[in-house]
This record gives sequence, structure tokens and C-alpha cells, in this order.
Amino acid sequence: MKIRGIPPMQFLRELYAKISEDNVYNGAAALGFYLTLAIFPAMILLMGLIPFLPIPRVDTAIMDLMRQTLPADAASMFTKVLEEVMKKESGGIVSVGALGTLWAASTGMYAIMQQLNITYDVKEARSFIRARLVAIGLSLLFGALMITAFSLIVMGGIAQDWLGERFGFSDALLTFFASLRWVIIVLAILLAFSLTYYLAPNVRGQRFVFITPGGVVATILLLIASVGFAIYAQNFADYSAVYGGIGAVVALMMWLYIAGLVMLVGSEVNVLVEHHSPKGKQIGERAPGQPAAEKPHRQSESPVRS
Repeated sequence: MKIRGIPPMQFLRELYAKISEDNVYNGAAALGFYLTLAIFPAMILLMGLIPFLPIPRVDTAIMDLMRQTLPADAASMFTKVLEEVMKKESGGIVSVGALGTLWAASTGMYAIMQQLNITYDVKEARSFIRARLVAIGLSLLFGALMITAFSLIVMGGIAQDWLGERFGFSDALLTFFASLRWVIIVLAILLAFSLTYYLAPNVRGQRFVFITPGGVVATILLLIASVGFAIYAQNFADYSAVYGGIGAVVALMMWLYIAGLVMLVGSEVNVLVEHHSPKGKQIGERAPGQPAAEKPHRQSESPVRS
């Protein structure tokens, strides 16, 4: 089995080399920091809009998924914040300070855009305002995608209850809707990755593809990493004992670091696949007018360890 005509081991070696060249691990650390700053404003804005939807229990579905995928400390912190938000008047959240909240929420997306420019070897040619507007637009797009996905999950639950009341809650019915829930989540994650790889970097002439190799790899890795990290955090790592009151924040930042790393690895996979495609750009080749990105400085020697 070959990937674009090259053996898998050679592809993996090239992938590792490009990950090292682009300093992906430090890039993921930066994303973890900026996403931590952005995720609470984003969720506050999102949860402030949910009461306007005609579909009930969307907020409950979101918090249930957080409890299942995030480390226990981080999930508890998240749900407490969101419950406080939902107790307040939703109109005030949406109207007062909405622009500032949206700007803060787009910080994470703006950081993603800069990191993907490094992956695709292009320089940010968009003005600061234009790039920030793109980040805000992508943040709104992903908010709408998240609401749509969880609305479908809730509607699936309503359909399950309706069918169960009329025909009985058989094992087949419960299994079908439990599977449907995860199918919706997986498709939403895959679409989010595909849109990010398509819209975020300053690359012209791209064609949108829903299912990309990098998107599939990133989706699978994110699901595995989320479950694995949640098990690790709950059974082996006691962040509260080490970091005290900020243990939940540290656990959340670690999970966001993993999510950022997965996203960047997926983008590196897409770039390599394109490089090896007969019609794809070669390594270092860019569309006309696209200057090369400045690679992050990598030290030749490892830092001193304590």
C-alpha cells in the first residue's frame, strides 16, 4: 500500500521532518495558550444565543459532551461557568459587550490562521483588519456549525422518544440513535477541520474538499487523544494536587494543546499529500504573489533540563 505513490514509511519520515521544520510542537503550545484565552468568550457568546433557538436542551447536550470528552476538572469548571451564563438574561449577554466578546473569541482562530500559514509556507499578506475579520467570520461559522450539530443531536433524541413511545424502546432503536449521535459529532469535527484548512491559511486557488486526508487523520487523532487524555487525567494525573486552584485551567490548556497539535499535524498531512500529487504544488511552490512564510527559529541544541 502506497500513499500518493510513495511507501508509508517514507511518507511518515517526510511528515516527521516537516513537523520538525515547521516547529509544530511550539506552534501547538501557542495555540493551546490562545485557545484557552478564547474558549470562554466563545462559549459565553454561544450559550447566550442558544435560548433564542426554537429547539430545547441544546445547552444540555453541549455540557453532556464536555463531561464525556474533557478531563473531569476542566469539564466541571466549564459547566459551572456556562451554568452561570445561562442564569443571566440572554439579551444582555448578546447585546452588551457582544463585539468585545466576539473579538476575544476570535483570538484563537487568528492564532490558528498564523500557524497554518507556516504549515503552507505562505506569508500573511492580508491586512490585520482583514485577517481579523476572517477570524471573526470563521469563529461565527464554527459557532453556527456547533449549534447545528447539537441541534441535530437533540432532535434525534426527540425522534427517539417519539418512536419509543409508539413502538417501544428496543435495543436496535437505542443503538441506532446512540450511533447517530456520534456520527453527527464526527462529521461536524471533520467539516470543521476541512473548513479551517480551506479558509484559514492565506492560500489562493484552493478548492474546498469535504473529506481530506489531513481532516480524516486529525478527526481520528482528536477522538482518540480526547478519550485517552480524559482517562489519563482522571486516573493518573491529579492536576488539582499539583497546581491547586488552577488545576482545571491547566488540564483544559493541556487538552487544547493536544487539539492544536492534532490540527497542525492534519494540515501537514494535507500539504505532503498535495506535494506528492501529480497536479499538486511542489514543496516551496506558491501561487503568484504569495511570499514564503518565515519559519520559526529552532535552536540547534536542546534547552537545559532541570
